[in-house]
Amino acid sequence: MNQMLLRAGLLSLAACFRVIAAAPLPAEHLTVTAMPPVNAHRIYIVDEAFNNEIDARVHVFDGDTFRRLGQLDAGYYPTYNLSPDGKTSAIGTSYFARGGHGARTDVVEFADNQTLALTHEIILPPKRAHTLPTPFGLAYSADGRFVYVAYVTPAASFGVLDPAKATVLGEIDTAGCVLVIPSGPNRVSSICESGKLLTVTLDEKGNEASRAFSDAFFDPDADPVFVQGIPMSGGYAFVSFLGDVHEVDFTGAQPLLRKPWPLVTGADKGRWRPGGTQPGAISSPMHRLYVSMHQGGEGSHKNAGTEIWVFDTVSHQRIARWPMRAHKLSDVLALQVSQDEAPLLFAATNQADLAVFDALTGQLRHIEPKMGQTPWFMHNP
Repeated sequence: MNQMLLRAGLLSLAACFRVIAAAPLPAEHLTVTAMPPVNAHRIYIVDEAFNNEIDARVHVFDGDTFRRLGQLDAGYYPTYNLSPDGKTSAIGTSYFARGGHGARTDVVEFADNQTLALTHEIILPPKRAHTLPTPFGLAYSADGRFVYVAYVTPAASFGVLDPAKATVLGEIDTAGCVLVIPSGPNRVSSICESGKLLTVTLDEKGNEASRAFSDAFFDPDADPVFVQGIPMSGGYAFVSFLGDVHEVDFTGAQPLLRKPWPLVTGADKGRWRPGGTQPGAISSPMHRLYVSMHQGGEGSHKNAGTEIWVFDTVSHQRIARWPMRAHKLSDVLALQVSQDEAPLLFAATNQADLAVFDALTGQLRHIEPKMGQTPWFMHNP
């Protein structure tokens, strides 16, 4: 009886195998999905990968759908920026032949932001500045014709590139002044150790035509500024370690230095300071400045913020304080805000989470956990 049951079971199992064999699963084919249309709330997050420096990334995130849209490899200590039309990502990076050592290759890689596919590259001399994230390590001219790359050997200079022809046009010596702050189609300013700005004007071929120094706009010994300048209408705002805002208008042939104004007044003075890797963001349409603030002292400028303070950029008055503990968020290292009439504020924390706020009300809309390893800087088209 047992043998008969065993035979029946085997026959039934064989019949099942024949059915399965007769209906194979359809073959899988690898495809690439196009990115959704660009919207005002797309954000590009530079993940420095500080614990694994040769494997930095740029993550692409949609603040409306809260979707991770993709990522770009970014190599070692990358510098990143967007083309003026927002259609192209430019990544300045370095590679070593054996991972963390060996022959060094410096390069600017260009990617199509609709597909995230690399389109072309420009090989650089091995002198690209390796810095923490800043918008001024690599930058486009206003018309997109030139790309500028900061060099340090430790002598300071910058490279002038033609992204359309994928060529290096030349190198401009900046003698003690670093980084590349573009203005107009042919001007580049660098921050000097004296607190001044050096502005170089280029000719149509990317060669130096003239140069000039501004007056000092900050005291590097008494109160240095964060080099992570905050884009504003017509220029940039530089926040100082002690909490002053230095606005610089770059619309003219030479930078126009405006009178600084304080973030910290009254009983808060001397107790609260800005800090982080991207300490502020400005919504130009809404005339609002957002700053990551913490209670600190000498040398605490790298500390993340326990609160986000909101200021009116016209009246220079603080209009809100948003404590992160109220949302059970860890401290904020980086801020970015969208430039539309319904702005979103993005805040990257020291636990690598990304928080999305309504930039007008402070309402928390979403927390995206573990956005990379160390998301220290963000760009918005």
